[in-house]
Amino acid sequence: MGISDEDVAQAKNISVEQVKLLRETRGTTNETLESLSTGAIRKALRRLDFPDMPNARGLFRLQQERGDDGRVPAHPRGTAREQARARLHAAAQPETAGVPTGPRPVPGEHGVTPTAGLALARWKWLGPGNIGGRTLGIVIHPDHPERMWAASAGGGVWHTADAGKAWRPVDDFLANLACGALAMDPADPDTLYAGTGELLNIDALRGNGVFRTTDGASWKPLPATQTNDFRAVSGIAVSASGEVVLAATSTGLFRSTDPAHADWTRVLGVPVGTVVFDPADSGRAVAGALRGAKAWFSEDGGRTWQEAAHSAWRGRVSVAYAAKDPAVVYASVELDGLGGIWRSDDGGRTYQPRGGRGPNGKRADYLGGQGWYGNAVWAGDPTDEDLLVVGGINLWRSTDGGDHLAEISTWEVAPESAHADQHVIVSHPAYDGVHHRTVFFGTDGGVFMADLAKVGTEPKAPFVRGWTELVNNYGVTQFFGGAGNPVTGRIIGGAQDNGSLVLDPEAGTEGWQEFSGGDGGWCACEPADPGVFYGEYVNLNIHRNTDGGATEDDPHRYISGMFFNEQKHKWDWKPEPFRIPDAKDGTALFIAPFVLDPGEPERLLAGGLDLWRTDNAKAPNTPTSGPAWHSIKPRTGPDAEGSAPIGALAISPADSDVVWVGHDDGQVFRSTDGTTAAPAWRRVGAGGPKPLRPRRYCACITAHPTDVDTAYVSFGGFEPDNLWVTHDGGARWADLSGTLPDAPIRAVTVHPRRDVLLYCGTEVGLFASEDKGATWSPTNEGPTNCSVDDLFWMDETLVCVTHGRGMFEIDLSAL
Repeated sequence: MGISDEDVAQAKNISVEQVKLLRETRGTTNETLESLSTGAIRKALRRLDFPDMPNARGLFRLQQERGDDGRVPAHPRGTAREQARARLHAAAQPETAGVPTGPRPVPGEHGVTPTAGLALARWKWLGPGNIGGRTLGIVIHPDHPERMWAASAGGGVWHTADAGKAWRPVDDFLANLACGALAMDPADPDTLYAGTGELLNIDALRGNGVFRTTDGASWKPLPATQTNDFRAVSGIAVSASGEVVLAATSTGLFRSTDPAHADWTRVLGVPVGTVVFDPADSGRAVAGALRGAKAWFSEDGGRTWQEAAHSAWRGRVSVAYAAKDPAVVYASVELDGLGGIWRSDDGGRTYQPRGGRGPNGKRADYLGGQGWYGNAVWAGDPTDEDLLVVGGINLWRSTDGGDHLAEISTWEVAPESAHADQHVIVSHPAYDGVHHRTVFFGTDGGVFMADLAKVGTEPKAPFVRGWTELVNNYGVTQFFGGAGNPVTGRIIGGAQDNGSLVLDPEAGTEGWQEFSGGDGGWCACEPADPGVFYGEYVNLNIHRNTDGGATEDDPHRYISGMFFNEQKHKWDWKPEPFRIPDAKDGTALFIAPFVLDPGEPERLLAGGLDLWRTDNAKAPNTPTSGPAWHSIKPRTGPDAEGSAPIGALAISPADSDVVWVGHDDGQVFRSTDGTTAAPAWRRVGAGGPKPLRPRRYCACITAHPTDVDTAYVSFGGFEPDNLWVTHDGGARWADLSGTLPDAPIRAVTVHPRRDVLLYCGTEVGLFASEDKGATWSPTNEGPTNCSVDDLFWMDETLVCVTHGRGMFEIDLSAL
């Protein structure tokens, strides 16, 4: 019957209730929990306090995209990109502020052969090439299986010509790099379809319809899909003849049959998550609901659909045909997030529940509470319709049609196994169930390959045999922030679902290492002490590393006040003043700002509902003491519900007393005595002859390096007035966004030697100005068409931190 809860609790010195929660929320077994190290157990326990991370991430990004009216327009990224492209072709100069501008290179130069086209633009990609990112689609050429394509959530479509040994982006300037689906035409493998936007994360990464290529390299949008109905495409199915294309979107299921795909008919009017054709008969197809707990079947090539019969379902439904016998269809159902397997023996008309039992004889919680996020199912063995693979956080296999399940991946235990969070499973074209049993998996950590004859065959966890990581410069990491130490050249970054990472300058693109897990966020490096790095976990849980990111400082790395209580066997909080109350209460933003005072390395400011300050950031960290935190700016409302969290912070490099604070409702404040015990704050831009107009998320404040009265303030939303400047301490403001695309501006920086040169990171790339922001020229390769979330300097080398393509740098010292 397997290892009991009591056995695990005794072995790991935790409670039985904690064992049950870990097993459910991690989608794993007691056998795997028993093999976890003490550090891994603590990480997993920490996650229990943040149970809905994917949704929280999505809401955070969505919050930054809303306009003053609280809405996000249809296909905003595509519109913003077209604005930039129109201005790009009108640009005369070859570069602006040292960054390449002017007409884009000829078609094909961003195809599958060059490495991101970087040599043309003097940008150098820094990676990570060994971390990966959320992958929602994989297709493989049937005649040349070494040629594969993968669709990433924020970094576009990628191609490999050598079976995953090296990856390259097919087009870093695709009008939308947020890809949620990928499909190949069975009749013409050079024709591929990419659906943009994703249905995960509350539509946080919005798309621009469906794109198509007929040569595997040059992609163009299908104009008829550039509507609000196609803002998030989660599944595409192409009939065997290539004539019929079905697209599952957030507003329904659509069908197109004309060669140009200029006409689309809505055939289902509810959000659909997956759709697939019968591999043996394109007249038949099945589909699963995104949230509506339903499945449908079609017997006329997708023209009409009927709802399948089944017992009580809840949530998302993923469906898959059995390759050996397409009369068999499997459904992985979210239920309460933990997962249930149903099987149909009549082509998807009716479904019956399967046992889904794990090693302990009870129903396996294989989706780990995140069935709406990671929910993949595969039955592609042509010799065995009872062979099934399902995935939520880890992957599980059944050899009896879903009655019994066994883990085959254990990401928590060993990184050599497949990464967590499963989104897509695809067979190798030569898979025959006997001599060739290779299957590919798209995860939150990139692409992984498995030999199903080997994986999961060890007597106990960890399950690493038969797994091969295929990241290999598949550079789609989604960073929130970054920082670097110019003395050592080491760079750190906070990444979505991949923790806080560090790069040694000698290590190369595949040399990034994690020094803190989970979601990473803002970062800081102390210039005078190369060993000291600061990062954060969600909701302002700031951590400190003292050896340059070489190792994790667990369990005493958090200086926000969180620590692992050895007596209580759980994460706990220190008494005040050694904690940040907004971090403890979870009232800070999902990714909340903190900054290191450039004039005083012991001083950190952290933004929650209040603004918090510590003046002894490097104090020894113990379970009862550490850096002391004090509120120096009260929240903007009378209570937590009426307050606006802080979204941006800046300390003047010229005077530590001058501090700027921006809130997520657009309010901006300034203090001129910020180092005192009780600083005075003045709201700026609320009135006067030249006010600060936006009333939406304040994303960035950049203080001028030498002029204490000059600051640049940027905002979220797909609006036309997202960048402002003041030269008199906030009394009067000027809008600098006249020639910028209407998109969120997340980062602004000033050249450290020539303050007339400005650089602006937006949702659709980087833009530069040579006249203090009066005019802007779009960059040619800026460096990609994805969100630039942060900018920082390593001497006079600018580092560009993207949310989907890792980091890039460009040397601007020759200006």
